[in-house]
Amino acid sequence: MKRVLSIVLPVAAIAVLMFPLMAQATSLEPIDSAGVQVQQEQQNGIRYLSGGIGLDESRSIQQTAGYNLHMTFAIGVDNKYTSDVDVAISKAQGQNVLSLNQAGPLVYVQLPPGKYAVTATRNGVTRHDVADIGGGAARNLVFHWDGDQ
Repeated sequence: MKRVLSIVLPVAAIAVLMFPLMAQATSLEPIDSAGVQVQQEQQNGIRYLSGGIGLDESRSIQQTAGYNLHMTFAIGVDNKYTSDVDVAISKAQGQNVLSLNQAGPLVYVQLPPGKYAVTATRNGVTRHDVADIGGGAARNLVFHWDGDQ
């Protein structure tokens, strides 16, 4: 029992110390809408948001409901947001449903249920992932490139 407590207590202490950081990341503080330039767009009947430059704009997108695919694009060891990503989303059968140029750093998409292949390309380096979209919670994809890519 002493061994379990000696492991659990430090882990619990770390969790308590990190809680303020996690709470800040999902802050519901007022957003200065003058700095927010993101507007819903549509392509092939697919609604999406792309943007997130600056704190107000990124928080505005993160607080938006109704999108079931959330993508984040980052570079380097500091995981800095990047907005120079070309994105292609296609159905499992290969039919392209959405193509964006110079998108990000956040892209939120409303897709019909199904399985999708997602390709994100930055400076000629491509990352792939698959998103199985259903009726549940939004699917989150994070694409990361080294700082020199």
